[in-house]
Amino acid sequence: MEGGTPPALLDLRAVASGYAVPLALLFAIALFSVLRPDTFFTADNFRTILVTQSVLIVLALGVTVALAAGEFDLSIAALLGFSASLVAFLTSTHGWSPALALLVSLGVALAVGVTNGVFVVVFGVNSFITTLGTGTFVTGLATAIVGATTIGGVPAAVTRPMREELLSLDLPVFYALALALVLWFLFEHTPTGRFLFFTGEGREAARLAGVRVDRMRFGALVTSAVFAWFAGLILVGQTGAANTTYGVPFLLPAFAAGFLGATTIRAGRYNVWGTVMAVLLLAVGTTGLQLLGAAGWVSDVFNGAALVLAVTLARIAAREE
Repeated sequence: MEGGTPPALLDLRAVASGYAVPLALLFAIALFSVLRPDTFFTADNFRTILVTQSVLIVLALGVTVALAAGEFDLSIAALLGFSASLVAFLTSTHGWSPALALLVSLGVALAVGVTNGVFVVVFGVNSFITTLGTGTFVTGLATAIVGATTIGGVPAAVTRPMREELLSLDLPVFYALALALVLWFLFEHTPTGRFLFFTGEGREAARLAGVRVDRMRFGALVTSAVFAWFAGLILVGQTGAANTTYGVPFLLPAFAAGFLGATTIRAGRYNVWGTVMAVLLLAVGTTGLQLLGAAGWVSDVFNGAALVLAVTLARIAAREE
């Protein structure tokens, strides 16, 4: 091909751009395995990464649903903390049955999701502003009800489903995988998934095409809230204790994973496996840096930089599409 780019080189570029995150994940694993073979490249370390990241995977999947519909949900971190602490508060402090506590916490999550939907969809308030406000409101309400202290003594009925193992991995890993599979099927193989993407890519065009745009946006915000609730249940079950601020460290990584995931697998579109890969990349990066002796603040710097880079790359990928 005289004067042009060889087809093989074009294919290589396509693979590199479409699978940048998985390739970066493999590179990071190889790099830290060479630098810290005795601590990083071990079965226990990889198992720990998978188990500890199950909360973030669930939360990031909820973020991905909202982003796919063209909305932000900044209330997820506060809702995660409230859900976890409310279950601990009701079961440990007040002796409620775990089933009733779970139902009440789910009701709170649904109420938050519906509130977000009403203000964003019905009243037309920007989702960024709305969910920032509801998140702050939820944090304050949680502190008023539960208190600012960490609550322990969560009963075994809550912790056992999150600590039992299957194939040497804690069950939350499989919960997160199951949710990812269900969400992937919804996105890729159902009309609802296609309508959700149409809504996020162009509301007016989707509305003219007959898509019930408002229903898609409303449902995405409620779904995001439910995912945050389930992430809170996993966290309180794994730790056996909860605090209203437990969700704060998960906010930036969840959004970074959502945006970074949109640059890979299905470049230019928010997708499930891209999000999962991005979560693992962030986890491997922070774990590897910590094992190299980096200070604790490096994780915040790494996640913050990843978010900015992810948003930039996602916008570039969307333009190319």
